[in-house]
Amino acid sequence: MKAGTIGEVRASFQYATVPASSGYSRAWAWRESGPAEPPKPRLLERVRQALRARHLSRRTEEAYVAWIRRFIFFHDKRHPAEMGAPEVTKFLTSLAVDGKVAASTQNQALSALLFLYKEVLEIDLPWLDGIVRAKRPERLPVVLTREEVRAVLAGLDGVPRLMASLLYGAALRVLECCRLRVQDVDFGKNQIVVRGGKGDKDRMTMLPGIVKAALLEHLELVRVQHLHDLPHGAGWVELPTALLRKYPNSGRDWIWQWVFPATRIYRDRATGQRRRHHLHESVLQRAVKVAVRAAGLSKRGSPHTLRHSFATHLLEDGHDIRTVQELLGHRDVTTTMIYTHVLNRGPAGVRSPADRILGP
Repeated sequence: MKAGTIGEVRASFQYATVPASSGYSRAWAWRESGPAEPPKPRLLERVRQALRARHLSRRTEEAYVAWIRRFIFFHDKRHPAEMGAPEVTKFLTSLAVDGKVAASTQNQALSALLFLYKEVLEIDLPWLDGIVRAKRPERLPVVLTREEVRAVLAGLDGVPRLMASLLYGAALRVLECCRLRVQDVDFGKNQIVVRGGKGDKDRMTMLPGIVKAALLEHLELVRVQHLHDLPHGAGWVELPTALLRKYPNSGRDWIWQWVFPATRIYRDRATGQRRRHHLHESVLQRAVKVAVRAAGLSKRGSPHTLRHSFATHLLEDGHDIRTVQELLGHRDVTTTMIYTHVLNRGPAGVRSPADRILGP
């Protein structure tokens, strides 16, 4: 028998001595024990496993893990199983009073803690349902006029200008635009398929005719870059779910490439593949911020402002609100109703009495 085998056999036994006072002669007793159980994963790793098992987004995973870690450190690294409603309430109150966070941020922290207790620790506590969520205020979106949109787009060039044009012309969210793949753009039907949008939902939106020529020219440059990457062992992209395991070489196919790839190549730790990520959203955010400032606008402008302006301008043109809802990808029409403030109703349709008395 090999030495390693003997060690494994010895490890599976436990030895004990029989006391001499028992009336028996001193002897050795042994009994066989089962295999050692693997160590239980740490708490935050269990949180990640529970989130991935439910196919929640990577952003949700990052946010939930960060809030749970912050909650534990807030209470001097006490285990959440030892805490309850008073500790959760104290943490949320500190966020609102000391941190002055928004109601949506406070509710996100609460959702992370509820997920921890219900889904990870599997603690059925009645106080979980009694915690009150912060009331979110109703805010009107910042909307640019058509002239202001034109001025902002004129202040952009290159890839940021093309991406901003898609945000305004196709009602894309920033990440939806960054994560577009070649196969998602249908030039023949003038359509864009948004895959895995907010809420992990797919939807169809329009491809503005004004950007078709520029987008085709851009994709030709991306194709040249991709063909240059392939002979050098690169040209891979991240694929959703288990597609890479089903189709091992599909990560290098042209149809799966990002429409807006990053400028650098990275090596994936799990597969060793040399990949390109999509362009980071901060590139577009910085460019739009600079363009808004250069246009001299007296409004807060961001890439998402272009999406607000898209919805507002469609409603101004008399398009049906249900159509706008589908293009935006809203689950409920009440979310789209916020843009009706631009219609010729309410304050916008009433003439001030000051204009009648003091006006011409």
